[in-house]
Amino acid sequence: MPRRRKRGRVRFRFGRVCYKPCGVPANTLDSVILTHDEMEAIRLADLEGMYQQDASELMQISRPTFSRLLERAHRKVADALINSKAIELEEWPETRESGEEQDE
Repeated sequence: MPRRRKRGRVRFRFGRVCYKPCGVPANTLDSVILTHDEMEAIRLADLEGMYQQDASELMQISRPTFSRLLERAHRKVADALINSKAIELEEWPETRESGEEQDE
């Protein structure tokens, strides 16, 4: 049985977002869903220009895990752009606050 997936620390709270090709109704499009971890990896590496080692430490995950997240996110974005798909962000889990699991 695989171990439970560890979620990285996400410092930026992304809202409910969907990007789609212009002039095409959203209900007729296929879509790809980016997780918050993938979006944070794109933000840190591509927008902020951070090195993978520094970004992985900030997210509290290993560098190879960060690399896989970034590769998966880039592949999803490329698929959406090339194949005219909508890009959606996963909904923010109710139990997650500022990247940390709430203990109850």
